[in-house]
Amino acid sequence: TLGALLRTAKTIAVVGAKDKPGQPVDSVGRYLMEAGYTVIPVHPVRRGVWGLATYETIGDIPFPVDIVNVFRASQHCADHAREVLALPVLPGTFWMQSGIRSPEAGTMLSAAGVRVVEDRCIMVDHQRLVLKR
Repeated sequence: TLGALLRTAKTIAVVGAKDKPGQPVDSVGRYLMEAGYTVIPVHPVRRGVWGLATYETIGDIPFPVDIVNVFRASQHCADHAREVLALPVLPGTFWMQSGIRSPEAGTMLSAAGVRVVEDRCIMVDHQRLVLKR
């Protein structure tokens, strides 16, 4: 299922985006761009992450995204889930990176039909499931 999801997704919003070398979010964001995804950085303060238009919130993104990839502490995920549920077009997947889990976010989003992935690195799964078919 994850392999099919990663093969069909085109647009990924990266919440907590930072282009600070050595940070996992920087490595993953750059990897996703190199893998051919349209990456949309989301950060309340930083601008121009990876040289791209950067949005303050998920709700500020003016077009639909396929995956919302979260690089924030678990306690923030329910708030981000509420942001996602307020979008005019829901993403197919809400992906919480390695070490991030939120049963509250998972319950809210699953009830709305959004697939929830917790505690998994999207880059590692892409390498394992898409590149090594």
